Amino acid sequence: MTETAEPLDGPFVTGLAEAAREHGTAVIAGVFEPAEGGRVYNTAVAVDETGELVAAYRKIHLFDSFGSRESELVSPGDAPAVVSLGGLRVGLITCYDVRFPELARALVDEGADVFAVIAAWGTGPMKEEHWVTLVKARAIENTTWTIAVGQAPNPFVQDGFGVGRSMLVDPMGVARHDLGPGTAVEVGEIDQGLTEIVRRTLPSLEHRRLGVTRS
Repeated sequence: MTETAEPLDGPFVTGLAEAAREHGTAVIAGVFEPAEGGRVYNTAVAVDETGELVAAYRKIHLFDSFGSRESELVSPGDAPAVVSLGGLRVGLITCYDVRFPELARALVDEGADVFAVIAAWGTGPMKEEHWVTLVKARAIENTTWTIAVGQAPNPFVQDGFGVGRSMLVDPMGVARHDLGPGTAVEVGEIDQGLTEIVRRTLPSLEHRRLGVTRS
């Protein structure tokens, strides 16, 4: 991990930007970025269709769970990120972050129209079920389209990372696309008109009562 880390102006992100510009396509991808003390940041970079690096989100929540200790190698970020791509305001979420509803809610409050979740989800009992449930929950509770991209499993590695199950989930929690456990590519459409309809019908974001406390 530390050996493959590169600064954001290194060859990987530079190549990503060149490909985005060549094809006129915005791209979100995960990279390891050098951090202090020999650790790295788990960083999601967003490159627009002109090849400009428009955001770099450093993963806030570190996976010190299920026997793993991500914090031994990774430094946490400290700021949510919402970026304009393709006419949408995209909130960036990385892997273990999806277990924390307060991050998704902060992204909505910063104007996110869509969540983009990138993950190499740890394998193990119930882990695939957790992934699917959490992705749908973040979409439902925020009435927000959610693009969730999961690394497919390596068939030659047991107890590794990657359950697949990349999904496009609509604001009602319906999986419009579910790519299953293997490698696959799918083109999906995000209908912001549907978001408006759902939020009129289910205005839960407006019904929050943040001032209520326990007595």
